[in-house]
Amino acid sequence: MRHRRLAAIVAVVAVVGATTAATLPPVPIDRPQPLPALTARALAARYTANSRRIAVAASAARRDGDTNLIRALAGLRGQRFIDFNPNGQGLAVEVVGGLATATRVAILVPGSDTSLATFDSRGTASPDGAATALAAQVRKLDPGARFAVIAWLGYRTPATLSPGVLTSGDARQGAKALRSFVGQLTRDGRQVALICHSYGSVVCGLAAPHLPVTDIAVIGSPGMDASTARSLDTRARVWAGRGTGDWIGDVPHIRLLGLGFGQDPTAPSFGARIFGCGDANHSEYFRPAGTALRNLAYIALGQPAGVTR
Repeated sequence: MRHRRLAAIVAVVAVVGATTAATLPPVPIDRPQPLPALTARALAARYTANSRRIAVAASAARRDGDTNLIRALAGLRGQRFIDFNPNGQGLAVEVVGGLATATRVAILVPGSDTSLATFDSRGTASPDGAATALAAQVRKLDPGARFAVIAWLGYRTPATLSPGVLTSGDARQGAKALRSFVGQLTRDGRQVALICHSYGSVVCGLAAPHLPVTDIAVIGSPGMDASTARSLDTRARVWAGRGTGDWIGDVPHIRLLGLGFGQDPTAPSFGARIFGCGDANHSEYFRPAGTALRNLAYIALGQPAGVTR
């Protein structure tokens, strides 16, 4: 499987090798909703409003006979969303835990091939499943923590087998949206950690400069569009982990003619804090009882002493 995935990526690189980022048109995304006041009452109202939007979208999908969207939206019912938009690939920002009372918040930034159709359809490899698993692990480590997780699909992600996945175009749009979201979330003193998977780590790298977060952790990263952790221009602790079963380790970490994302964040020369991920493959970083999940929970809690290599 790893070699087939690598061969496919190499094939895409060959097809677009002569193409520079400047020739790829930007892809518009829907404007995210601004955060409401982070009170129990205002958040409950937003959750209710977005539940209605999900129901309306489901009705429209049934009229259109869109079975994939019907199935995807069924998995979102009963969850708490502070943003939802079914247009295109869709936007969805889900809260797991008590955001109104949280003093620590982890934002999960997903990578390529993430959309409404996959938001809740791949277990812990999906944003919903990953957020649920992380919240459960945090409760085990620190039952009294005032903590929430946000699964943030706030940007249009590229397809894994597409020219877009080799450039920063979608990531730049995502970084702009993420910076705005973090700024709203931290206005009243909440501490935020970013946990960024795969192409999501490019988003986080571009958003990082002067972002008011305590930690930035990347997993299965193709690069952060940076040569070193220092060049991210952040005061946050920068973490990097990769499982021994992750095919991304076989992909060249380069930047050439606008393609690629530079240095491997797990390389010693990058200067990130390395944490153990066991034998996780590219989709298993939030696997229950896994080394990666335990370390990510400590990072999310802002407890670096608990993180192991």
